[in-house]
Amino acid sequence: MQAFYTVVEEGNISHAALRLDVAQPALSRQMKRLEGSLGVQLFERGSRRIRLTDAGRLLYSRVEHILGMVDGTMREITEIGTGVAGAIRLGTITSSGALMLPRLMSEFHRRWPRVTFEIWEGEGTRVLEMLDSHAIEIGITRSQVDTNLYESVVLANEPLVVMMNRETGVAGKSKDTVCIRELKDCPIIVPLRWKAVFEGHCKQAGFTPNLISVSDSIVLDVLSVRSGLGMALLPASAKSLMGDDGALIVKKLVEPEIMTHTVVSWLKNRTLSAGAQHFISLLKELYQKTENDECKP
Repeated sequence: MQAFYTVVEEGNISHAALRLDVAQPALSRQMKRLEGSLGVQLFERGSRRIRLTDAGRLLYSRVEHILGMVDGTMREITEIGTGVAGAIRLGTITSSGALMLPRLMSEFHRRWPRVTFEIWEGEGTRVLEMLDSHAIEIGITRSQVDTNLYESVVLANEPLVVMMNRETGVAGKSKDTVCIRELKDCPIIVPLRWKAVFEGHCKQAGFTPNLISVSDSIVLDVLSVRSGLGMALLPASAKSLMGDDGALIVKKLVEPEIMTHTVVSWLKNRTLSAGAQHFISLLKELYQKTENDECKP
């Protein structure tokens, strides 16, 4: 097909032979074999310049399209192999995905605009199950993983904070902190993963918390605080969702302090796509360099 296309483009056999770097008689024989295999005449004989028959014109239009597809396919395969195209499949829990992924994906898209994302949200166990089944390449959780099975990047610890509505829900005597015992009788919104830990600390402080919502959505919790429903126990990085209108305030939870961290994992025995490797490199660049800061999103 490449030889036929070149002959038509050059207009004669001799010029096409030079372009293809083959002998002219060999190229002439190749075109005759092509006609023989198809059982049709492709070229009009007797003309100094190549002229196509109707069958030749049809073949030329098809070959032009096919060679274009082959060239485009090879280029796409190369781009995927080098990580500048393709898709990255991620699984994440909501408390990490909503806080970390927007910034990470935005910067990644700026550098590699042809790479797309496929994202699933779920509970931590479900994310690891998807990782094990190869449904995703990278999993984002807040749990330690088995180092025999997974490679991982553990991001810096961040404290849990209490987010409050400035008008309807300010608690605690300190400007910057609030103790567990000061939350007695306060309406509390708590993410599911920290419910048991929070209830345990409240019990040690001598009271049962007034939990009005247990949710698996950080964004919903922030919006609920904004509406005046209650105060939310959230990771400190949730401050990035507050907005800048001053309606919400955050106080660090102390006595006791509760810490959390994000773990980004992938299977040890699986070769990541080039795009996924770029993603992990960018993750380290943006987040690990600030691990001594207090939860810098």
